[in-house]
Amino acid sequence: MTVRLSKRLSLYLRHAPDKIGLKLDSAGWADVDDILAALHITRAQLAEVVATNDKQRFAFSDDGRRIRASQGHSIPVELDLPRRIPPAVLYHGTVAKFLGEIMRDGLRPMNRHHVHLSATIETAEKVGARRGNPVILAVDAAAMNAEGTPFWLSANGVWLAEHVSPLHLTQLR
Repeated sequence: MTVRLSKRLSLYLRHAPDKIGLKLDSAGWADVDDILAALHITRAQLAEVVATNDKQRFAFSDDGRRIRASQGHSIPVELDLPRRIPPAVLYHGTVAKFLGEIMRDGLRPMNRHHVHLSATIETAEKVGARRGNPVILAVDAAAMNAEGTPFWLSANGVWLAEHVSPLHLTQLR
C-alpha cells in the first residue's frame, strides 16, 4: 500500500492537485486534513509513507498540519529553498537514448522547474536505472558555481539547477 500511496501523493502534490480537489499554496503546501479526506487514508498511513519513502519525496511542515513534495513539481510553486554552494562535482543519471540530446543541449528541466542532480554516483545510478541501463554524467558544479549559476538543495538532498550546459558535462559510464 505504501508504494501505491506514495505514487498517488507524488501525482497530486507535484502535478495534478486539482484531480482530487486539492488546493496547494504558492509554496506547494497542502493541508494534511484535506489529503486525508481526499485519499480516504489515516494520518498514520500518511505518516508512514512520508517516513518510509526511500527518496524522502515528501515533507511535513514544522507543525505537522501541512505536507508538500520536496521537489519535482510540474505545476507552479515556489519552494523558497535557500541557494547553496554545491560540491565540486554532482551527478545525473539517465539512459543512452537521451544522451545525444543532452550532450547537445545540456540538462534541461523539461516539464519540471529544475534539473535534478545527485551528490553521489550511486544515487544517480538508481535514478537512471528507472528507465533502463543507466548512463552516469558528471556535472562540473564548481565551474558552474564560479560562473554564478544558482544551486538549491531540496529537503531530501536533491541538488537543483535551472540548466546544465553541455560544457559542464562528462560521461562517466
